[in-house]
Amino acid sequence: MNELTTKSGLSLLLVDDHTVVREGLKRLIDPQANQWSITEAGTGFQAIECLRRQPFDLAIVDLSMPGMSGLELTRRIKSEFPSVAVLVLTMHSEEQYAIRALQAGANGFVTKDSAATELVAAVRKVASGGVFLSALLAERVVQQLNGQSPVPDLQMLTNRELDILQRIVNGQRPVDIADSLHLSIKTISTHKKRIQEKLKLDSTAALIRFGLEHRLGSELIDPPVDDN
Repeated sequence: MNELTTKSGLSLLLVDDHTVVREGLKRLIDPQANQWSITEAGTGFQAIECLRRQPFDLAIVDLSMPGMSGLELTRRIKSEFPSVAVLVLTMHSEEQYAIRALQAGANGFVTKDSAATELVAAVRKVASGGVFLSALLAERVVQQLNGQSPVPDLQMLTNRELDILQRIVNGQRPVDIADSLHLSIKTISTHKKRIQEKLKLDSTAALIRFGLEHRLGSELIDPPVDDN
């Protein structure tokens, strides 16, 4: 955990398990120019420790992290530190990820390929009590929530099922998935069977092709604790 201190302004907690990503985000946010302070955490557990030690205005949370995902961390922040705003970052721009993040309590949703101006605008908006989504993404989210656009196949999956599907696409074996999620191999097999039934796919290869077509590899979404 590293801290970059500036003279005044917002106190930000930047949570991402990749050091190079954190460095890139700091350059985009430009804390010195904005007079913001940034504390870094490499895991959700480190983030909780930071939040217990000092107050923050905003947590910038990566959606995909080992151990505790961005969704789980967002839920915990909103439960234990309700005054802290949360801006979720992801490599995916699909509305389903934004909807899941907002349902977890996030105040904003930004993709990692956003321009610096959009990221800074998101930080300012969310930290001041607002909600931030890009204009295009906001329109798609509203359309889907209002039933004006087709519901993606992935929306049929629970967070747990989506997590397991993504891990399959990433090449994890059932035993590795079970170990990561602290579940039995039998439970993983049951979830996999349900996923195949919902998506009408008859093999692991078909699941992987489906996942790749929907750009699922690398972002892992952990489920609510009662969604087993």
